[in-house]
Formats: sequence, structure tokens, C-alpha cells
Amino acid sequence: MKEFVRDEEVEVQAGPVCLVGHFTVPKAPRGLVVFAHGSGSSRHSPRNRLVAAALQDAGLGTLLFDLLTTDEELDRALVFDVNMLAGRLGEVTRWLRAAPEADGARIGYFGASTGAGAALLAAAHPDADVAAVVSRGGRPDLAGPKLAEVWAPTLLIVGGQDTAVLELNRQAQALLRCESELAIVPGATHLFEEPGTLEEVSRLARNWFTRHLAPDGSAP
Repeated sequence: MKEFVRDEEVEVQAGPVCLVGHFTVPKAPRGLVVFAHGSGSSRHSPRNRLVAAALQDAGLGTLLFDLLTTDEELDRALVFDVNMLAGRLGEVTRWLRAAPEADGARIGYFGASTGAGAALLAAAHPDADVAAVVSRGGRPDLAGPKLAEVWAPTLLIVGGQDTAVLELNRQAQALLRCESELAIVPGATHLFEEPGTLEEVSRLARNWFTRHLAPDGSAP
């Protein structure tokens, strides 16, 4: 069993609200990944938890947290307020950098659906200092023209059967100036519910993060 120096629920103050997350850190982490989920999901998302477990097995720390409070989740306008969500992601990232367990480790973002738009918008901030971004079935287009300001290497993972989102990702990748890849998972729909497809997402994300979050920016 992998040994963790921290594996617990945490609270992060983001402006006037307190956000709840789950912080898991192995000994001597090879990097830290913050998860930004999409609408209708939470830190308890079985899909994100499966990906997080794969990253933890690779020696990466993970922080899964809720971008909205329980009451805010009922407001559809807030669910799609990508600018606000990106701001909160930035607040959480600052909290993470100050955690003793972070100890200077590189940080990456894993965003799903609308959370991917928020992750890329946050990564475009001049002070972001984010080392890598992975989007799963994401809406990178929601970051708009700010995509051109993202410098962190970005991996866009889309299901082969998720045709509308696939086209949005192709258009968004054309706006990126950073290192980027578009990985298409054959036979997968938007939620990657088909057998083996989410495991492929986990493999792709693990490889991307271990490569880009290594201290020297290359695979160990």
C-alpha cells in the first residue's frame, strides 16, 4: 500500500467562501495536480477519483475540491461563470503552494468539462506558474482568447464519439501557442463510460503530468 504523508479533507478560503477538498500527498511527491470538475460534479466524482488514484500511484499528489459551495451549485449562472471559477482555482493554488507538503513541487491542473475552461483560464494568468494542464472531455473554448496566453504544456483528451466537443477542442488547440496535444480515445463518449476508456484517460494524464511536473521538466 502506498504511503501518504497527508490524506484528508481540507478547507480552503477563497474570498468570502470556504471551499472543501480532499488533499492526498505521497512521500516526496513528483508533482501536485489540482482537479477542477465540471458542472454537476464534485470532489467525490468517481471518474476524477479514478484518475487521481492513477496519479497517486505514479507518485503525484492530488487535490480534488469543489469549485462551488452546496448552495451555489443550485445557481446555473454560477456553474458556468468560468471567470469566477478560474479565480477560485487561483486561490486554491496559492493555498496549495503554502502547504508544507508542497515543498516547491510543480503544480498541474486537471480539468473536466467546464472545469477545463476554468483551468486554462487560470493557467493563462501571468502569475499562475502552472507546469502542465490536462483537459478531459473539456470545454477549452470557454477560455476564449486567453488560450493564446497559456504557456503550460496542455493535453486535450476527448472521446472519439464526443463529436461536438471534439470539434471545439480542435478549434481551441489552434489558438494555443504552448506545447499541446489532442488525444482522441476511440469509442469513448463524453463521460468515458465505455469499458477501458477512463483507464486510457488515466494513462494519458499520468504520462503527461509525470513528464511535465518532474523537477527538470522532463520524464524521470
